[in-house]
Amino acid sequence: MSAPNWRAVNLAHLLTATARRLPGRDALVHGPARLTWAELNERVDAVAAELRRRGVGRGDAVLVHSPNHVELVATMFGVWRAGAVFAPANYRLTPAEVAGLAKLTRPTALVCHADYSAHAAAVADVAGLHGGTLWLGAEPGADDALVSLPAAGPQPDEPVRDGDHAWYFFTSGTSGRPKAVVLTHDQMGFVVNNHLCDLMPGLADSDAQIVVAPLSHGAGVHLLPQVARGAKTVLPTSASLDPAEIWRLVEAERVTNAFTVPTILTALTQSPEAAARDLSSLRYVIYAGAPMYRADQERAREVLGDVLVQYYGLGEVTGNITVLPPAQHGRPSADGVEFGTCGYPRTGMQVSIQDSDGAELPVGEQGEICVAGPAVFAGYLNNDEADAASFRDGWFRTGDLGMVDGEGYVYVTGRASDMFISGGSNVYPREIEERLLRHPSIAEVAVVGVPDPKWGEIGVAVCVADGGRADDENLRSWLSETLARYKIPKRFVWWDDIPKSGYGKVVKRTIRERLEHDLAAS
Repeated sequence: MSAPNWRAVNLAHLLTATARRLPGRDALVHGPARLTWAELNERVDAVAAELRRRGVGRGDAVLVHSPNHVELVATMFGVWRAGAVFAPANYRLTPAEVAGLAKLTRPTALVCHADYSAHAAAVADVAGLHGGTLWLGAEPGADDALVSLPAAGPQPDEPVRDGDHAWYFFTSGTSGRPKAVVLTHDQMGFVVNNHLCDLMPGLADSDAQIVVAPLSHGAGVHLLPQVARGAKTVLPTSASLDPAEIWRLVEAERVTNAFTVPTILTALTQSPEAAARDLSSLRYVIYAGAPMYRADQERAREVLGDVLVQYYGLGEVTGNITVLPPAQHGRPSADGVEFGTCGYPRTGMQVSIQDSDGAELPVGEQGEICVAGPAVFAGYLNNDEADAASFRDGWFRTGDLGMVDGEGYVYVTGRASDMFISGGSNVYPREIEERLLRHPSIAEVAVVGVPDPKWGEIGVAVCVADGGRADDENLRSWLSETLARYKIPKRFVWWDDIPKSGYGKVVKRTIRERLEHDLAAS
């Protein structure tokens, strides 16, 4: 019996159904502009019709380069309606980096913000682009401007099948060159349902979200359940994070949910404007993308109340590994663990802690976090070597280290690549970072291992001061109360800030490179 070629549901159908059900309700708010679901759907029709006119269709990649924008949302759904693959780049990348993504994805067309013409030129130099370039954020009347596309009339959602590519989700590249994670329509259908089930139960058309992270990444995934339920999306007008604007909009638009990352959430809750606004409408403030240190977590709960929802998951699993609901924040840690849990496995997903040979480890033992279930991606685009390294016996290997307690709660103890060996002992930076963040002189910290002729590697703590700086002996004494001597960093350095990716993740590779450069120059 041959395997059936099942029909999948095109992600654009989320919008098709909502525009039919709630045509006159607000879909997008951006400054004074308000688009209804019917109006957004018409813009998506215009994008899809133009892509089809240019010969872009099922399975073709459309590379997209833009900061958050109303037209970016229309592009996302227009690409899917035409049957093509949405491939959004981090807009902070350089032209050369975006050209590298074009070499990987071989796009048929490019949609680029008008402020990034150098990026468009770099892509055109390496990609055929027989569908040409469309400009987002351009002035009306400009050549190939999305805003000037004529009304097209209703466009059908292109039929798709199980396994058809929907999204090339670029990894953030904190540990190397980005790869393209292949997300399919059927897989993303599960993800949308899982987000509604586990992250935002009860989400409805009376809800509203505010976008505070790039739509090219996790915030774009978070947009999909909003569209499915008819919850409006509020796009701030500021080009960079402006806590005053965010909290003003939360109050004015009665925002109920948001997706963010720990660094952004910390900045928002530390701002004085948070205390000056009515934030009582918030029900779910969802954070992911990196571990959130317990001190920052506790501060956020003091400001916002019990509305925090944490999830753990990589782009390869579209964030669908664990969930920690609001009521579980503050849960006591497992014995001997300095930091909190990231929650229990998501509905329909399974987590296994495995040793280097793939054997499952017992409760309380540290190993690699592996995961199985419908949210796991289809593989990396044109990268068989990475596929082979990422899967073992059907399990996706996250590369993260962790453990599970007796009740099934997962604890992420660090990245396998972050671990270093000092004097023959394994050192895991996260437990050191958690302890240092409780010191009153430290606002941010990252611990990395660097080569050392005596110890093989030593720990270096890169600190950002919270007021005055503490001296090294004070910090060593502070750590010695709870950490074994071999875990205590041999050096402490103070920087004005810690390098982060465009998605708010600490980039330890860049930190190591800078430390090595500084050492060579001294």
